[in-house]
Amino acid sequence: MTDVTERARDLLGRLLHGHGVVARITEVEAYGGIEDPASHAFTRTPRSEIMYGPPWRLYVYRIHGHHAANVVTGPTEQAAAVLIRAGEIVEGHELAYERRGAVAEHALARGPGNLTKALGITSADLGTELLDPVPVFLGERVETPRIVAGPRVGVRLNADVPWRFWVEDDPTVSAYRRHPKAGAAQPSR
Repeated sequence: MTDVTERARDLLGRLLHGHGVVARITEVEAYGGIEDPASHAFTRTPRSEIMYGPPWRLYVYRIHGHHAANVVTGPTEQAAAVLIRAGEIVEGHELAYERRGAVAEHALARGPGNLTKALGITSADLGTELLDPVPVFLGERVETPRIVAGPRVGVRLNADVPWRFWVEDDPTVSAYRRHPKAGAAQPSR
């Protein structure tokens, strides 16, 4: 079984195409499905059902008034997935600005909600096969970045698991925010 963290790291530096805009993925978070209490799939529900199927499909959900996009990594029934947290817009700047408004270029796709908005990803894209080249798909790797790991953003359970990965020193990476109910950070060993 390929570990979800390996798949997460492998997504960094790849292109994500979405409705006329392309982003280089700069930040992701891994979720271990049935083995990870922070995952939507830890408890099987109609919303998380797509995560129990084959890999390389898009799991889209709404949170805090925004959409978030995840790559289902499998294996089937494991329900592991990787949240795409941020990217650098490399094509389709004008369309991304239309969708996002007047923001700094590095902030166009900074954060999961901003990324989906810039790429035009909505609930209508749920279940999209990401290896088929329309309308949302994963493209080639354009860089092999230096990767940094740390705790996931805004999760209450398994808050100190270092399954957030990002491109070192990239200005498009979002800020770390610990969930207020996650408790105090555990000391490093």
